[in-house]
Amino acid sequence: MTFTKIIFQTNREFADILTAELAEMGFDTFEETEKGIDAYILTERYASRSIAEMVDKYKSLASIEYKVETIEKENWNEEWEKNYDPIAVDSRCRVRATFHEPDDSYDHEIVITPKMSFGTGHHATTQGMLELQLDNSFEGKSVLDVGSGTGILAIMASKLGATYVEATDIDQWCVENGLENFQLNGLQNIDYHKGAISTLELNKSKYDVVIANINKNVLLEEMSYYANLLDIGGQLFLSGFYEEDIPDIKNSTDSYNLLLEKSVIKDNWTALMFSKY
Repeated sequence: MTFTKIIFQTNREFADILTAELAEMGFDTFEETEKGIDAYILTERYASRSIAEMVDKYKSLASIEYKVETIEKENWNEEWEKNYDPIAVDSRCRVRATFHEPDDSYDHEIVITPKMSFGTGHHATTQGMLELQLDNSFEGKSVLDVGSGTGILAIMASKLGATYVEATDIDQWCVENGLENFQLNGLQNIDYHKGAISTLELNKSKYDVVIANINKNVLLEEMSYYANLLDIGGQLFLSGFYEEDIPDIKNSTDSYNLLLEKSVIKDNWTALMFSKY
């Protein structure tokens, strides 16, 4: 089995549009770079013509260059490990891989081994969400992590005292990887469902906390589901969009009695926390 990697060079403001377009084509793993984004897809699902048509559609709006590479499945982790360093949210949390030594100077450590799954902790959205989580209480709460990827945010919720955690993602790779990462962190009995939130039969009808770090378009499409899954007084954590997208997000959340309480902005990427009233 092989994966196709496309290395896009474009301006930061346009990378979000490309990500949304690529997700529609079946790309399911993205990595922000200094020059743009890297996108991954199973080679059997890759259509070079679709990429060329997308680039042609936007060439008058932004400069876009790209290069295509093929990666064998067994080489994925090897490639990832080449440039992977632990990340930290001040002294409160450290995210590392299995090949890094533990460091007990942090309040919490999360251990992950991503396998074609989003959520290594390096992206600004993940770091922003971790910071928001660390600033809030999860003690005794039930949590649903939508679009969980590697499971990093679900793991953080559990380490912060959540007594019930459930996760979802549309990609089978993420489900398998997330379950493996849960075990690495000593977490048992966390159900990880494959599918979209609009079609899944979840274990609970209401949760104290709903987390979704996806992208703007998906968040807006699924906002009613997030709101309906929250108890009154519950909290909604959202990320995957730019600072300039906040008004669009708020226009949607306002319709569902969701009050913006806190925000974290890193490199123009935004993480927001809302309370349901």
